[in-house]
Amino acid sequence: MFHTLRFIPVAFGALLAACSASPPPPHESVTPSHAAAKAVTAAPAPDGTDNPGEDANDGSFPPYALSNTEMREIRSDRLGRRYPLLISLPRDYATSGSKRYPVLFITDVNYAFPLVRSIGAMVGDKGAGLEDFLLVGLGYADGDSPPYSRRRDYTPTRNGPRDAVPDESGRPPLHGEAEAYRRFVAEEVFPFIEANYRADSARRIFAGHSYGALFGAHVLLTEPAMFERYVLSSPSLWFDQRVMFERERRYAATHADLPAKVFLSIGSYETVAPKSGDPRYNRTRDMIADLRAFEAQLRARRYPGLQIESIVVPGEDHLSAYPAAITRGLRWALPAPR
Repeated sequence: MFHTLRFIPVAFGALLAACSASPPPPHESVTPSHAAAKAVTAAPAPDGTDNPGEDANDGSFPPYALSNTEMREIRSDRLGRRYPLLISLPRDYATSGSKRYPVLFITDVNYAFPLVRSIGAMVGDKGAGLEDFLLVGLGYADGDSPPYSRRRDYTPTRNGPRDAVPDESGRPPLHGEAEAYRRFVAEEVFPFIEANYRADSARRIFAGHSYGALFGAHVLLTEPAMFERYVLSSPSLWFDQRVMFERERRYAATHADLPAKVFLSIGSYETVAPKSGDPRYNRTRDMIADLRAFEAQLRARRYPGLQIESIVVPGEDHLSAYPAAITRGLRWALPAPR
């Protein structure tokens, strides 16, 4: 069961102000309200932390509203929580009749939604380089901070990193509910979107970064046909002693095929280089090596329905890689029709 609780235009100030979080450990990686709309803050980083430079707004100026963009709030009977869904419509949606659109679902919306929406509108000649698409942002649970919500919902096991710290509420970190969250998306979000928008159910695309991409890998190895394409940016494959490698081995033992198209990306600084002294390099986790090993393991299976592309984005680290990765991922997933 799903329920629409609210439907309002998305106010950009409210969207950004909705995130308030203490910084989680490196690479661990909303509900807008009237009060939130009175403050304009810097956009959170892709790992769920706040950027510096908050600028107070005393409420005398109206929030900036994103055009062709809506917010819905959905209550999950399965999870007993409410989640906002941010939806950006194609520019011609109101005049395109019965046309149905591919749907891009993204995680970590406080950072990713305005970013992906803006990039999608500019690729090529003001968006002409892409096929028109519906953008659906999967928001953090109502009442939870971004770190708490994403740790719980995006990770596949309870065995989170030992150095994970509580969020500002003081609650200890909770991990391992990715499967419950996946079923919420499949059984409650998908029917809601397809009942209320002209969505092409055969063309669902997933995009996530860091823990969001780890969640995408979980979906890929649990129900690969849930999405037609996967854009996985800097996935946290190190999680729980590289548990996703074991998950893939278990999948391969009982499946002859993995029908999906996968785009893997990572920043060139997401490796370990102790002699360089450059702080952009990871301190302990060689995420490039993990990504290459995961790709090699998938390719070695020779799944007939699996297509993989991968890139290392030069000059980018874990927190800066996503804009370049999603630009390339959009071109790969949604090229303009010829």
